Amino acid sequence: MNFRNLVSPLLILRFFQIFLSCTAFSLVASVGMFHNSYGAWSMFTWILAFIMTTLIVVLELSGFYNAIPISWEDFTSAFSMLASLMLFTTSIMYPSVYLSGECSGHSCACRGAATAMSILCFFAYAIEVGLTRAKPGEISGFLSTVPGLLKVFEAYVACIIFSLLPHSYPYAGLQWSVAVYSICFIITALIIFLTIGRLLARLPGNIEKFLIGFNILAVLMYITVVVIWPLYYFRWITNRDLYRLAWDNGVGITILTCINFLAYAVDLGYSFKMVFFTVQA
Repeated sequence: MNFRNLVSPLLILRFFQIFLSCTAFSLVASVGMFHNSYGAWSMFTWILAFIMTTLIVVLELSGFYNAIPISWEDFTSAFSMLASLMLFTTSIMYPSVYLSGECSGHSCACRGAATAMSILCFFAYAIEVGLTRAKPGEISGFLSTVPGLLKVFEAYVACIIFSLLPHSYPYAGLQWSVAVYSICFIITALIIFLTIGRLLARLPGNIEKFLIGFNILAVLMYITVVVIWPLYYFRWITNRDLYRLAWDNGVGITILTCINFLAYAVDLGYSFKMVFFTVQA
């Protein structure tokens, strides 16, 4: 048992995360207000954060994490980033669905308190991301660097895009857009998993230049989708009043496409700087 970690700021923060996530899903479960897909996603987010953070704390205190054949630093950095993104989404989505309209009584108070716990939990994980992020000149895992954290962000945004996509694509431009989302997501997810599994560095060739090449390709492909997706989608879905959900999903995909384009562009800039300037310095 490693008792030194008991007084570390990071462990204290993780205990806080466990308390907040447990309180959030307990409050919602006590009033049963998670009956649709939005409520189920919120419960999944809080429970996942609680279970995974508890597991991380137990493994670190016991020292068993050293026996796991993965890059522990990369794993914890990736999870804290993922948890903060999921909690950010949940903290907006849950109150917009379950606290809209008239709300009063014990059930409403529990839903409001759960929302507050979720927001605080998001800040707790965001602080962890800031604490564990690699500083300039510091030797650390790839996923704790800005490009590594952006990889998690890009994959998460792509998952949200997939959840909003329609079931059919009558135009070739829409098919191309879905292909771009899929290709970039698969390669980004592979980079994350290979990094956590300590396999990325074992691949032949110059990995840093491969990452830069992939980022260039992703930026170029996303540039085309930023233009093509809204052009063809809103040619297909023309009546907002008649197809309100489909229209809103199309707007959401357009916004998320622009966000992921910017994320890959920033990723490219940071990766280029790390390889061609930091190394030379």
